[in-house]
Amino acid sequence: MSTSPIESLSAITLMTADMAASVAFYDTLGLELAFGGPDASFTSMRIGRTAFLNLQLDETWTPPAVTWGRFIVWVDDVDAAHDRLVAAGHQPMMTPSDAVWGERYFHITDPAGHELSIARRL
Repeated sequence: MSTSPIESLSAITLMTADMAASVAFYDTLGLELAFGGPDASFTSMRIGRTAFLNLQLDETWTPPAVTWGRFIVWVDDVDAAHDRLVAAGHQPMMTPSDAVWGERYFHITDPAGHELSIARRL
């Protein structure tokens, strides 16, 4: 049993120079718009029942040249998520694969340059 005072992750906030492109990308992935939208300076999209992805507009923002980080979103069907993103014109870094650690997954970079993994436990 954990003794951590932390209950859960509430939200991740990412910068974007193009809110409309970022909102469209995450909409294609299946996130639900909770606040804001393509023309807003701040948007919140629901991830599952209790977490959110926040997008903060900064039209001068560009991803750092050297950095690494990734967040992971679990979906009900990895292959269907891959197919939806490809059909919408996005290019994943890889096709869905089964990992030795027990997930089916693929990686993709969002329009703002943030890397994410789309996954599901096998």
